[in-house]
Amino acid sequence: MMKRTYFSAIALTAALAGGQVLAAETSTSLTRDQVKAELAEAVRTGNILANDPSSSGKKLNEINPSSYPAQPAYQGKTRAQVNAELTEAVRTGNILASDLSGSGKMLNQINPGRYPAQPAYQGKTRTQVKAELAEAVRTGNIVANDPSGSGKRLNEINPARYNHTS
Repeated sequence: MMKRTYFSAIALTAALAGGQVLAAETSTSLTRDQVKAELAEAVRTGNILANDPSSSGKKLNEINPSSYPAQPAYQGKTRAQVNAELTEAVRTGNILASDLSGSGKMLNQINPGRYPAQPAYQGKTRTQVKAELAEAVRTGNIVANDPSGSGKRLNEINPARYNHTS
């Protein structure tokens, strides 16, 4: 049983590490030693999904908490913090309306004149958008008009054409 659980942990980590490799393009990548350390910590604390169909996606430390170190307690908000948030939400109208239609709208969306104006989102200027487009065209970082619908970018389809640095 222990070997099967350990093997499941390794298989799960390998699957998760594969996702990390794909995500590594946009974030800092982990070294092999860091991944091994994360796996060892996950095995030690039981933060690995159980390989048991009856566990329905629970982690090992949820199924058998006495076998693993206690999880740190979640530090919630104080009563004063919650009351301050409620007061601010009431003042700005950021509370769901209790209408029977089930629209899911906030009070400040239904009656905006009763509440302070919401801060406008500061978007990009036309010049910034044009500069981003020019950079994307230059580097091939645009989705190709591929009849197969693969969703690949131009620099993936023809890397030699866009293989310049900077």
